Amino acid sequence: MDTLFFDSDDLGLTEDFLSRAYSSMHIGSDDPGAVRTRISRAAMPSVSVDELDLGFEMSYSVTPLGRICLCLVHEGTIQDHTFDGVTDAFGPGDVVSFAPPELPYSGRICHARYNITMLDTDLLTQVAAGAPGRVPGPVRLTGHRPHSPAAARRLRQTVGYVRDHVLASPGLADQPLVASTAAQHLAAGVLATFPNTALTDPTATDRNDARPATLRRALAYIDDHAGEPVTVADIAAAAHVTVRGLQYTFRRHLDTTPLAHLRRVRLAHAHDDLRAADPLDGTTVTDVAARWGFFHPGRFATLYRSAYGRPPHRTLAG
Repeated sequence: MDTLFFDSDDLGLTEDFLSRAYSSMHIGSDDPGAVRTRISRAAMPSVSVDELDLGFEMSYSVTPLGRICLCLVHEGTIQDHTFDGVTDAFGPGDVVSFAPPELPYSGRICHARYNITMLDTDLLTQVAAGAPGRVPGPVRLTGHRPHSPAAARRLRQTVGYVRDHVLASPGLADQPLVASTAAQHLAAGVLATFPNTALTDPTATDRNDARPATLRRALAYIDDHAGEPVTVADIAAAAHVTVRGLQYTFRRHLDTTPLAHLRRVRLAHAHDDLRAADPLDGTTVTDVAARWGFFHPGRFATLYRSAYGRPPHRTLAG
């Protein structure tokens, strides 16, 4: 996991830092008072979460980021935010996608405290089904505002969870399966929040591909790669179907999803590790859970108790 902190009241230094941390940009301020900027970042592969505090009014003009960039406003406002002919303003509680990754944008920060969460664009493709008839390519967001207040609220909770429960613990965020699971969880939340080019309804081809042989290939791949940062796109490729076709196959034959099955397989591996571990050598339930991609100890304990009839610490204790 990578972290960085920035605290300065020099506008030139702030512009240089922002250009290095995000993308080349120009900033300016007519604010006669202090221009102090505070920024903290925690990042893992494919995802970074920043908290910014600008106690003054600052204009910005930014070149394309090349990443999905989400903004969650805590206090203050962002005015005249403009990209590709769209102009909008954001205030406390708003959750938005700043601009398509390939487009520049500009606007004004007005005494604001806000969150910037960035993720690699290919994460969306890894967790989404492609639209039928579309040439294979990256899944794109087609709107910058959430489709409902409830979806916005859930995404805020997801970002907060990744920030406070994964990135707040370096040892946890450095676990490959934890980082992969958290990144996919965030990407799925983005797709559930914003209009996009992905569709989840199976096509006739997907239904035809949902055969037992497809399921066997997928299950074998999951069994062989459960200890690796597997995505649903990886499983679909191994089964020789689309992501949408894979999802339909699991619903049809097992009444579950590919990732839910992967989670059950990893839970079984965690159970085996707990049975084999010696608590006297310092092994903890949290260590074992993180090793198998479970980054929330409470949820791991709930899943474990449901599957094995007792809490994981009792298994570890022998």
